[in-house]
Amino acid sequence: MLVLAHLSDLHLDGSARATERAERACDRLRNLPGRVDALLVTGDIADHGAEAEYEEAARILGPQGSDTPWPVLTCPGNHDRRAPYRKALLGLPAADGPVNSVQVFDGGAVLMCDSSIPGEDEGALADETYAWIEETLDELDGDVPALLAFHHPPVAVHHPLPDSYRLGDPGRLAALLGRRPEIAGIITGHAHTPAATTFAGRPLVVGPGVTWTLRLPWEGDEVADREAPVGLAFHVLDDERRLTSHFRVVV
Repeated sequence: MLVLAHLSDLHLDGSARATERAERACDRLRNLPGRVDALLVTGDIADHGAEAEYEEAARILGPQGSDTPWPVLTCPGNHDRRAPYRKALLGLPAADGPVNSVQVFDGGAVLMCDSSIPGEDEGALADETYAWIEETLDELDGDVPALLAFHHPPVAVHHPLPDSYRLGDPGRLAALLGRRPEIAGIITGHAHTPAATTFAGRPLVVGPGVTWTLRLPWEGDEVADREAPVGLAFHVLDDERRLTSHFRVVV
């Protein structure tokens, strides 16, 4: 069994408000009486893509190799910038290509995919990323259940704002899932609302936003509920390759 804690859309911008909300979420996770296998963060970690924002993110989230109680798995969102993200958050040489990585656990693998398009709000998985997914799954020989994690949902969440900037060419992703039965589900962010649906016959879970929560059209005209509590999720991939998600707020 694999247990992931999930945060998304921290939008760290140097403000006391953004910092406090992100710290509150991570404090909640660090104070859990039981252990999760990893913390997954699905993009828009920084608000402007500045190096200082990623330095703050590294401090709050805890970089790999620190005393954090779990590995921290991240993927970029449309507000993130690849070069400073690599340098200040991951401790890697600055570069502008897609940021893709994989973490393998006893209970499954998590493929963190870059769905960002530099300079754009829309999302896409690049040819390079599709090739990397296929190669990574080949190396796992189909024996390990896998979760795909990226920022942009490939389906509508039924609000005009995030639906205007979702993942492009969802048919190509659906075809990939059709070839790859080992993919047990998809985890995304971007929409600032906890949501669960299906895509190409697999579970698709959208994580809540740390910075603010999306008001759906029937909840009022104002898009951002900045007074909503911080949201987080827990995802369980069990021995039957079933993905179960639980949502919490941090007050």
